[in-house]
Amino acid sequence: MQFLYHPETSNQIEITGESHKYLFKVRRIKKDELVKIRNLKDDILYTYKILEINKKSSTLQLINKEFSPNKPKEFLHLAWCIIEPKNIEKVLPSLNEIGVSKISFTYCDYSQKNFKLNLNRLQKILINSSQQCGRSNIIEIEIINSSKEFFEKYQNFTALDFNGKEIECNKKYTNPILIGPEGGFSEEERKKFTEIIKLKSFILKSETAACAISSKLLL
Repeated sequence: MQFLYHPETSNQIEITGESHKYLFKVRRIKKDELVKIRNLKDDILYTYKILEINKKSSTLQLINKEFSPNKPKEFLHLAWCIIEPKNIEKVLPSLNEIGVSKISFTYCDYSQKNFKLNLNRLQKILINSSQQCGRSNIIEIEIINSSKEFFEKYQNFTALDFNGKEIECNKKYTNPILIGPEGGFSEEERKKFTEIIKLKSFILKSETAACAISSKLLL
């Protein structure tokens, strides 16, 4: 773990719950040792000294802070049509580590409407990912309720589909890249496509496509 996440970074903070267990049962950190902490908002790396350790909590004192951003160098925005949440949760840490900046989870025509994303759970997954990889922020997430709403909000976008031109790795895709669900896109949705790209590969699962295109463009 590159740092510990804590939402508040005042002069003195209290660590409880899973973070407390990790520090003192997994890493076995002792009193007077130093801990690196980020709030994943201001790009500052905070250094705290452990003042007191109790059974269920610990008290830390701020001793140093340093502006130390560690963010993706390129902006990549995925518009990912919603699939089964457990499959999204499985690859979300990888997308965060690769450096995706934003994901617009979109209910498209072939998305199952009973799939509901737990945003608090997704945020927790992303925080854990950033703690491990050292990223000083997390992926921005939004929910879009239909492809119609997506087309209205993002009039300029690129669709990932089989009949597109091969992706250009050196090109900067500043607009959202739309990735379909398992069933692909409907004909009505395809009528809205103006720029279409494809990957040189076999037929990919939706989550594989999200990781593949992100890796192509960012790594």
